[in-house]
Amino acid sequence: MAYTHTTVLLHEAVDYWFTDPDWVYVDATLGGAGHSALLLSRLSARGKLFGLDQDPVAIRHAGERFAEEPRVNLLRTNFVALEDKLRQAGALPVHGILFDLGVSSPQLDEGERGFSYMRDAPLDMRMDPGRELTARDIVNSWSEDEIYSVIRRFGEEKWAKRIAGFIVGARAKHPLSTTGELVEVIKAAIPASARREGPHPAKRTFQALRIAVNDELGVLERALDQALRCLAPGGHLVVITFHSLEDRLVKEKMQSWLGKCTCPPGLPVCVCGAVASARLLNRKPVLPSATEIANNPRSRSAKLRAAEKVSECGGRPGIGSTNSS
Repeated sequence: MAYTHTTVLLHEAVDYWFTDPDWVYVDATLGGAGHSALLLSRLSARGKLFGLDQDPVAIRHAGERFAEEPRVNLLRTNFVALEDKLRQAGALPVHGILFDLGVSSPQLDEGERGFSYMRDAPLDMRMDPGRELTARDIVNSWSEDEIYSVIRRFGEEKWAKRIAGFIVGARAKHPLSTTGELVEVIKAAIPASARREGPHPAKRTFQALRIAVNDELGVLERALDQALRCLAPGGHLVVITFHSLEDRLVKEKMQSWLGKCTCPPGLPVCVCGAVASARLLNRKPVLPSATEIANNPRSRSAKLRAAEKVSECGGRPGIGSTNSS
């Protein structure tokens, strides 16, 4: 099967990511390699790119695409190992890191991966096929309360309690093995009046299960701090998110790097010693244009946030007064 992927916020992301043609960059979520290909077009012969992905299909495709490209180094790994892998490769510090989160189009379109509620397939949802936990394990072996917690927390689904109850009731008759079976259970759980408006009734539950299977939020939080440590002063971190939980985590993490004073109000001088380790490059998240959304509806929920590491010696202050949303 051809690996077809439409890159989201292509030029916007690379414009923030790229700073100098001779430096070292990291694509922490290689995917279809669209961002990487554009970045390479801006690099000199001395520039280097490290591409990471836990999906063997993505790594194989990128290996074929960049087979004649000596500036590219591909590493099959989850980006939670970002710092260790770059240190082992002798690449630290780097000057730009990009995270393009979520599920790629090929993962959605390959039915056998089990990510899509639009295709009947085994209940899998693993981005790394080597992981043990699958969506099938969750819906068939976790307690009703645990399933409810996953759907409510990671899917922000208001019908989470009913959906969890219906899943447990359905699996008592026979194990749920396919995405199609799960979709029917979810549809039965959500009242018809609620199904007539909004997104597909299974969208939030499938998102929640995918996040749980891949520990996406936990991995992301750990990786963001690593990314800042991996950057040289002046290096840029760019993150594209696709749902509110990711975006909130990225926003709060970047805000924590701005060195805001945490002293109680009224103290005559600051005693907390807060020092900025980064500054924000955009006050508001960058969103896809209307044209991009029309050409690629999957880009609709994308948000881009970017930060620059400042000197460990103090350097430029973070824009702590920023009130990004």
